[in-house]
Amino acid sequence: MNTWGTLAEKTVVSAANLVGIPEGWSLEQMAGAPVVFLTAWQALTQWSDPPAPPAEGSVLLVTGASGGVGTASVLLGKSMNLTVVALTRSPEKGAKLKELGADFVFAPDAATVRDLVKNSIAPKRIDLAVDTVGGPQFNDVVAMLGPGGRISVVGRSNGVVPEFNTAALFFKRNRIGGVSASDFSVGAAQAVWEQIVGRLDAARRRPVVDQVFPFEEVKSAFARLAQGPMGKVLVRVLPPPAG
Repeated sequence: MNTWGTLAEKTVVSAANLVGIPEGWSLEQMAGAPVVFLTAWQALTQWSDPPAPPAEGSVLLVTGASGGVGTASVLLGKSMNLTVVALTRSPEKGAKLKELGADFVFAPDAATVRDLVKNSIAPKRIDLAVDTVGGPQFNDVVAMLGPGGRISVVGRSNGVVPEFNTAALFFKRNRIGGVSASDFSVGAAQAVWEQIVGRLDAARRRPVVDQVFPFEEVKSAFARLAQGPMGKVLVRVLPPPAG
């Protein structure tokens, strides 16, 4: 965000990198969707070769579930027929996550969160976690994994992981992998994007937009981002067209 041009009014890109706005989507929904949905897709599918969705009926845990990648992971997870457990500190956002399809919603800072998650999905365990938070909560995520469970690490909004014990991975053969949507080639990204749009259309879902700020209020937009939005925070660089 400190690079000149980050919030430029215009930029030049190759036409090969562009896709149209899907039918029925607003400009705002499209503006906020590609990065978070491509990231969520990679987080969900990167554990097989070639990449593929987890087996139907698998249990997905999403931390920071009300954020951009979090809501995208919930929506895509449900489109893959996964059982989705979402973590959020806000009861209001928890209710909205239920509306998006999350099967269970819990507060990550609850002293009994491990037991709450375990009891809600018993006799199953967490097969895959999409972690956008990091910090002390990461150790809880590892503890909730079942045998062969995996964690796709997307972010670290809660800081570094303190005193991580690698032995926690041993006996259940758990795996941790990083996520970077920039790894997609143009062709691969466009193919994946087509699948994402198809899944959202089939489920009659749309990307979640929290709030749109005019360019003159860009500092307020970043302040809203720091508060923890429900979905994407956008900045409208140009005024909306007349009429």
